[in-house]
Amino acid sequence: MGVNDVEAAVAAAFREEWGQVVATLIRVTGDWDLAEECAQDAFARALDRWRRDGVPRRPGAWLTTTARNRALDLLRREAAGAAKLREVAVLTRDEDPYDPCDPYDSDHESGVEDDRLRLIFTCCHPALPVEARVALTLRTLAGLTTPEIARAFLVPEATMAQRLVRAKRKIRNAGIPYRVPPAHLLPERTTGVLGVVYLLFNEGYAATSGADLLRTNLCAEAVRLARVLARLMPDEPEVLGLLALLLLHDARRGTRVDAAGELVTLEDQDRTAWDRAAVDEGAALLETALRRGRPGPYQIQAAIAACHTTAAAAEETDWADIAALYGELARFVPSAVVRLNRAVAVGMAEGPEAGLTLVAELEGEGELDGYHLLPATRADLLRRGGRTAESAEAYGRALELVENEAERRFLEKRLAKCRSA
Repeated sequence: MGVNDVEAAVAAAFREEWGQVVATLIRVTGDWDLAEECAQDAFARALDRWRRDGVPRRPGAWLTTTARNRALDLLRREAAGAAKLREVAVLTRDEDPYDPCDPYDSDHESGVEDDRLRLIFTCCHPALPVEARVALTLRTLAGLTTPEIARAFLVPEATMAQRLVRAKRKIRNAGIPYRVPPAHLLPERTTGVLGVVYLLFNEGYAATSGADLLRTNLCAEAVRLARVLARLMPDEPEVLGLLALLLLHDARRGTRVDAAGELVTLEDQDRTAWDRAAVDEGAALLETALRRGRPGPYQIQAAIAACHTTAAAAEETDWADIAALYGELARFVPSAVVRLNRAVAVGMAEGPEAGLTLVAELEGEGELDGYHLLPATRADLLRRGGRTAESAEAYGRALELVENEAERRFLEKRLAKCRSA
C-alpha cells in the first residue's frame, strides 16, 4: 500500500474513530489527558504499522487496542505498588474493547450504553461553565483542535486552551462521574448537551478551516447523538427541535458543494436532490415539538430551516416569515450572529438597503470584528443592490478573514465577478 493510501486511511480513521477511542480510554483509565495522549500515539503508530501490515479490517478496534496497551504501559511505569495496578487491571481484559453495541441497550443507570454519550454528559456537568462543556466535548469527542474550537467560539486560541485545561482539572478535582446521569438529573444537563451536538453538526456542515467545506462524519455523529438524546428524553421539545433542525439541514448537505467540491449557495442548490425523507422526518419532529407548547431556540431554528426546505423554488421562500422568526430567536439567543442572520433575511424580504442598515449597526458595535461572514454579508447585499465597486471591497475584506478553502474560492469568484462588472 502506498504512502498516500495509508495517510488517507489514517485520516479517515481519525474522522470516524477518534471520539470512540478517546471515550473508551477515558472510561477505563479515568484520565482525560492520558486518553488523548495515547489516542494520538495510536494514530501515529498506525502510519507505520498499516504501511507495513495493511489497513486492519476494523481500524477502530486496532486503534483502541493499541491506545489501551500504551495507556497500560504508561500506568505500569508510574504505578506506586500493586494497588495502583489493580485499579487499572481493567485495561488488560482480553475481550475486544471496541464493541459498537446498540446505544439503547442496557446501562444500569440510564438505559444508554454508549461511551460517547457518557463523555458528552460528563463534559456537560453543571459544575462546568456552559462554554467549557461544549469546548471540552468538541475536543475530546470530535477531535477538533484548539484553534478550530477557538474560531467556533470567536475567542483567542490561548483563551480556549486555558478553558480546556481548567475544565479537565475541574472534572478531576471534583470527581465528576463518567456516566449518563439518572433520569431525574437529565434536565439540568440538557442545555449544554444540546449545545455540544449543535456545534458538532455546525463544524461538520461548514468547517471552520481546511480544504473541504463539509466534514460529513461530524454531521453524521451529531445526527446520531441527537437521535439518542431524543430517545432518552422524548418529552423534551428542544431535544426534538434540535433533531428536527439537524435533519432539515442535513437533507441539503449533498447539494451544498458540486462535483468539484465548490460551494453552492442555497438559492442555487438542486432542490430535487434534497433528501425528502429527512425533510419529512424533520418537519414531523418539529410539529411534535411545537405541540408541546414550550418554544425554544432549536425549535425556532428548525422552523427557519423548514421555511427553506418547503419552498419549491428559491424565489418562493417566505423571507418575511424567516425575518420574523429570527427576531423571535433573538429573544432566546441575543447574539450578534443571530442579528446578522436576521439582517440577511430582512435584506431579502425588504430589499438590500434595509439589510445593509442592520449590518452597519453590527459593524459599529464591533462584536463581530474578525468574523468573515460579516463583510461577506455586506458584500452580498451590496452586490444585490448593484453597488459592485463597494461589494468588491467588502469581498476583499472577507477574504482576509476566511479560513475554509472552499469558502475562500467562492468569495474569490464573487470578487472577480464584481471587478469585471
